[in-house]
Amino acid sequence: MAEMLEIADSAVASPQQLTQSVLQIAEMLGMNRAELSRVLHLKCGDVGQLGAVRGTLVPDTIPWHQAQLLVHFYRALYATMRGDGVAMWRWLRRPNAALGGVPLMLLVDDDQLARVADSLASP
Repeated sequence: MAEMLEIADSAVASPQQLTQSVLQIAEMLGMNRAELSRVLHLKCGDVGQLGAVRGTLVPDTIPWHQAQLLVHFYRALYATMRGDGVAMWRWLRRPNAALGGVPLMLLVDDDQLARVADSLASP
């Protein structure tokens, strides 16, 4: 598991920065390429292109907005778990009664990134 890092506001300032931030978040949270592609609404090969630094997310597209939301989600999870990477990893993979499922599966299979992010931001 990668070391958890706080993601700065500058992480979403440009296509290159947002792309790099999203790839780092996926690595830190242990998300594979297929999971990230589903969260961002991209094809798996498109995520591969991002990882190979042959492309960036395109502003004002669905993947761009999903990436911004993923950064928001990561920041909320980081704050909630006080940067504890193990706690973050476990929270993402264990059933959550308040959400009615496993958070990672809700993100990947049910397109519930906004709802899961909002649940962390709410008191």
